[in-house]
Amino acid sequence: MRPSDTRKTLVDLSPWQTASALAPLAVSNEEGQYAQEAERLADHEVDQAFASALRQATAQVQNSVLTGEALELSQRVTELQNLVKDDKAQVQEFSPAPGSTGKANNGDSIEDSEDDLEIAKAQLGLDSDQLNDAQEDLARASGDERSQIQSELQEHEAAMKKYDSESDGKKQVAVLSAKHYSTLAARIGAWNSQRDRRALIDQAMRQAQADVTAFTAKHNELEGQTKALAATPAGANNTPGISGHEARLASLRAQSAQHQLLSIYDDRIQTEKQLATVYSKWSAQVLLQHRIMMHLILGSLGQIALIIVFILLCDALLVRLMTRPSLDRRRMQTLRTISQLALQIVGVVMVALVIFGSPQQMPTIIGLMTAGLTVVLQDFIIAFFGWFVLMGKRGIRVGDWVEINNVGGEVTEIGLFRTTLLETGNWTDKGHPTGRRVTFLNSFAIRGQYFNFSTTGQWMWDELSVSVPGGEDTYAMVESIHKAVVEETEKDARVAEHEWKRGSRTDGLSQFTADATVNLRPSAAGVDVLIRYVTRASDRVEMQNKLYQRVIDVLHKPAAEATPAS
Repeated sequence: MRPSDTRKTLVDLSPWQTASALAPLAVSNEEGQYAQEAERLADHEVDQAFASALRQATAQVQNSVLTGEALELSQRVTELQNLVKDDKAQVQEFSPAPGSTGKANNGDSIEDSEDDLEIAKAQLGLDSDQLNDAQEDLARASGDERSQIQSELQEHEAAMKKYDSESDGKKQVAVLSAKHYSTLAARIGAWNSQRDRRALIDQAMRQAQADVTAFTAKHNELEGQTKALAATPAGANNTPGISGHEARLASLRAQSAQHQLLSIYDDRIQTEKQLATVYSKWSAQVLLQHRIMMHLILGSLGQIALIIVFILLCDALLVRLMTRPSLDRRRMQTLRTISQLALQIVGVVMVALVIFGSPQQMPTIIGLMTAGLTVVLQDFIIAFFGWFVLMGKRGIRVGDWVEINNVGGEVTEIGLFRTTLLETGNWTDKGHPTGRRVTFLNSFAIRGQYFNFSTTGQWMWDELSVSVPGGEDTYAMVESIHKAVVEETEKDARVAEHEWKRGSRTDGLSQFTADATVNLRPSAAGVDVLIRYVTRASDRVEMQNKLYQRVIDVLHKPAAEATPAS
C-alpha cells in the first residue's frame, strides 16, 4: 500500500507513509507491537534513503563540470561568499569590546560606532540574501538537489515528532479485543474489516519485497561500477590541469563514496527484508483474529438457531396443552392466538438482541418506535384494541347474529385483528345465508357501529300478514288467529316486558306492553290480517314457522270449530 502524496519528493517516503497509514488499523496489542516495529523499520529505511540521496547528490556535484551559466553563477557565489566574509569581519570590527565606554576602538564616539555597526549588519543581511539567492540559482542550473533533500529531511523529522506525540499504544490482546464485539452485526463488521486490513497488510508486504529486489539490483550495479573504478589505473586520467596525485586522490574519494553507498544499500535491503517479515507476521496475526471472529459469528448464529428451536418447542407445547377437552373451544382459540403472538414477539426481540444488542438510548428509541408504529400501524392498533372490546362482556361470540356496517350475518371467526361473518339477508327479509364470507377489521368495535342480536335483551317486533276470505265467519276466524298468536307469543312477551322494566331507570317503559296486536285491512279478496308480536332476534325464523303453522290450522278448521265459545 503506497499512499499517494500530493507533493512529489526527491526521496521515496512511501515505506514510512505505508507504515503510518497501517498503524491506526491495529486493534489488538499484538497488532500494535507489529505496527510499532514496522514504523521503526520504515523510519530507519527513510533515513537511509535521505543519507543515500545526499551522498549521491554530493558526488554528482563534485564530479560535474560547470559551463556557461552555471560557471558564471559559481563565480558569483564565490564572490558573494568572500563579500559576506568581509561583512562579518566589519561587523566584528564595529562591535564594541566588552566593558568599553565613551570611545570606540578607533577613537570615535559610541554613537558613531553604533551607527556604523547597524550599517554593517544591514550590509551583511543584504549580501547574505544575495548569496542565498545565487546559491539557489546555481543549484537549479547545475542540478544540485542537496538543498531540497535537506528541506525534505527537516519536514520528515518534524512530521515524525508530531506523530510520536500523538500516537497511543494502549490496546488489549487479541482475545479480549475480539470479545468487545458482542453482537452479530458488530462481529460481521469486524470480520469484514479484518479481511480488508489483511489485504492492505499483504499489499504492503509485497511492496517491501519488491523494494528488496529493486535495491538489490541497484546495489549490484553500483558494485560493478566500484570494481571497474578500482581496476582503472590512476595515471589513466588525462584531464588537463590535473596532476597524477590529484587524480589518484579523486579516485580514492570516489571509491570511498561508492563503498559508503554500497553499505547504505546493504542496510536498506536488510531493513526492507525485516519490514516484509514484520508485515508477514502482522498478516498472520490478523488471520488468527479473523478465525476467532468467525468462531464468534458461528456462536451468534447458533444462539439464533437455539432461540428459533425454543420458540417452536414452546409453540408445540402450548398446542398440546390446549387440546384438552376441558377447555372451551372459543377460549382455547383466543388463548392460542394470544400465546402464538406473544411467542413470536419474544422470539423476534431475542433474535434482535443477538444481532444488534441492547439499545444504548432506550427512552429515545422507544419514543421514536412508538410514534412511528402509531402513525404507520394505527388501523392495526385500533383493530387490536377492538378485539379486547369484542371479547368483553358486551361483545360478540362465534355463532352470534350481528350487523356490522350494514352487513348482517352469523359470526364464524373472531381473530386478533379481523372478524369474519357468514352473510345473511336483511333482517326484514327471511334471513337466509347468502353464501358469502365477509371480513372486517376489529376497528369497527371502537369507531364504527355494530349490532348484536344474539345477546340477552335483544328483542324485535316482527310482523305476520294473512289474507282471510270474506264471509259470515270472517271475524270469528280473525279472532281465532289472534288467539293462536297470543298463545304462541305469550311467554316471550312476558319475558320481554320484564327485561324492559328491569333495564329502565325510570318508569317510562312500564306503560308499554309486549302483547301481540291484530290490525285489519280490507282487500279485494276479503280482509288482510296484520299481526305484530315480540320475539327474540335469534328465534325470529322459528317463531314465524310456528305462527304460520297455527294460522294454517285455524284456516282449515270448520267454521263451527273456529268460532270461539261465547
